Amino acid sequence: MLRSMTVKRSNTASRPAPISVALGQRIKKCRHAAEKSQETLAFEAHVDRTYISSIERGIANPSIETLANICHALNVTLAELFEPLGDVSLAPTGERRANAATPPEIKRSRFR
Repeated sequence: MLRSMTVKRSNTASRPAPISVALGQRIKKCRHAAEKSQETLAFEAHVDRTYISSIERGIANPSIETLANICHALNVTLAELFEPLGDVSLAPTGERRANAATPPEIKRSRFR
């Protein structure tokens, strides 16, 4: 079943949304202010270090629960985290993330 799944890669790399980039930069700034490494923050926030890196680069789209864990580890509130982002555009970029895998073809013989 897994063999039939193929991965489609686009030639053009999509850029992260401005809000994702701004949020990542804000988290990085707070992390530096708290004098924590990515590894320490990841451990305290119960996520992987590479995920913190992806968030800071604006690639990952963390859940509100993950953001709350990060805020707790950085000793800031969610409001304090988002406050400087007030001027960031929230308008859709017009780009959507493409599904990386195509589902396998389903062959149905008979319905019972």
